[in-house]
Amino acid sequence: METSSIHKGKTKVLQFKAENSNPITVDGETLEDVESFTYMGSIIDEQGGSNADVKSRIAKARTAFLQLKNIWDPKQLSTNIIIRIFNTNVKAVPLYGVETCTTTTTIIKNVQVLINSCLRKILNIRWPDTISNSLL
Repeated sequence: METSSIHKGKTKVLQFKAENSNPITVDGETLEDVESFTYMGSIIDEQGGSNADVKSRIAKARTAFLQLKNIWDPKQLSTNIIIRIFNTNVKAVPLYGVETCTTTTTIIKNVQVLINSCLRKILNIRWPDTISNSLL
């Protein structure tokens, strides 16, 4: 018969929306209480919010966009192909797992700002030129 044991040095506790904040002990040792942790690629915090997770995903999407900067040149590829590459390699990053997030208007706005900013760079729409977000 297999038994599992708790490794007290590796085990941490996140009290999710807990009113009782008494420390949790195992064999007389108090387990470390943390404010957030990463589980399966998503950041989980004490409040159950998604802000930290979305900020992390937006940063990862920006990194992916910058890593592909050589592809965004319209002289090498058609705009249609470039947009398809953007959708699969950049836009998908902040949207991955979004169905499990508590979405707020601020989160939606932050993701949309990232997408619009990237599209403006891809389409060479510079600051003095004005174009509505809906046309992007």
